[in-house]
Amino acid sequence: MKKGILLVNLGSPDSPEPKDVKKYLGEFLMDERVIDVPLWARNLLVKGIVLNTRPKQSAKAYKKIWWDEGSPLIVLSERLQKGIQQNVDIPVALAMRYGSMTIKEGLEELVSKGVNEVLLFPLYPQFAMATTETITVLAEEVRAAHFPKLKIESIKAFYNKPDYIEVLANSIKNHLKGIDYEHLLFSYHGVPERHIRKSDVTKSHCKPSDKIDCKCCNTPSEAHEFCYKHQCKEVTRLVGEKLKLKPGTFSTSFQSRLGFDPWLQPYTDRTIERLGKKEGIKNMAIVTPAFVSDCLETLEEIAMEGEEIFHEVGGEVFTTIPCLNDDKEFVDLLSKWIKAWETSKTETATA
Repeated sequence: MKKGILLVNLGSPDSPEPKDVKKYLGEFLMDERVIDVPLWARNLLVKGIVLNTRPKQSAKAYKKIWWDEGSPLIVLSERLQKGIQQNVDIPVALAMRYGSMTIKEGLEELVSKGVNEVLLFPLYPQFAMATTETITVLAEEVRAAHFPKLKIESIKAFYNKPDYIEVLANSIKNHLKGIDYEHLLFSYHGVPERHIRKSDVTKSHCKPSDKIDCKCCNTPSEAHEFCYKHQCKEVTRLVGEKLKLKPGTFSTSFQSRLGFDPWLQPYTDRTIERLGKKEGIKNMAIVTPAFVSDCLETLEEIAMEGEEIFHEVGGEVFTTIPCLNDDKEFVDLLSKWIKAWETSKTETATA
């Protein structure tokens, strides 16, 4: 068996022009694991409303963060892929869940190199319906339709692996060196509360409506393997312990809500406002551990809109910590995991 790796990230429009943004948003928002309502309702919402209003607004946002080399998320993902490829002997391909760099093309690249056993590597530390699950489901559909002899195995969420926590904590520490911040906010991508309930394998454990103090997040359960909220809160807790942060100087929030249904709380924008207005924080830092690559949500929504909110309520210094991107420690860590997987498969095959 010849082995290969397929890294998969979110994706990006081909350009920041409205027509390309509309095409990308159409594919993204019509995913039943992103907007998980009946098809007729999704069609009405996405094609009847969102795609007639949002592309121009989103295109303006993309233009603010677009690099000369292209989409930051794509460029940074390619750098990560190249860094890993330099460290390992097996082929490493890159694909996106949405947009032009399809999973089918990524698998074709590996198959063309003789690969018949793939480690699917969603580039998300935490499990969620709208991220990890939609990647693994689509990859299996593509495999069954086009590569029936190909074997695919998926890496599990790595949010609580000690070596990942160490790399993330080191990155935060290095970027905050010399900065006298008062509060560190861990902001994660938001999801509707119903996603948490749907992912609960016990169908009785998770209670996302408990808002901030969700007691089930701290109660051991098999549900935690697929509970996005628990995994986000656990990253915050573990990094806080690693950095020896004092209670009250760091917290968790969730960003990027859409529509009128309840989403995970507390919301990032309101948290930034509260910290500056009600708590009088003048110097805050923010990190976004739901992403490994900087993208529209981190570069525009957080670094630009978030800073604007903070200054409007009296805040002075707003420090945004980059995602891990192609940080050498992160590249080395993923390379180590890949080598361990390759070794375990080789030992199993020769046993």
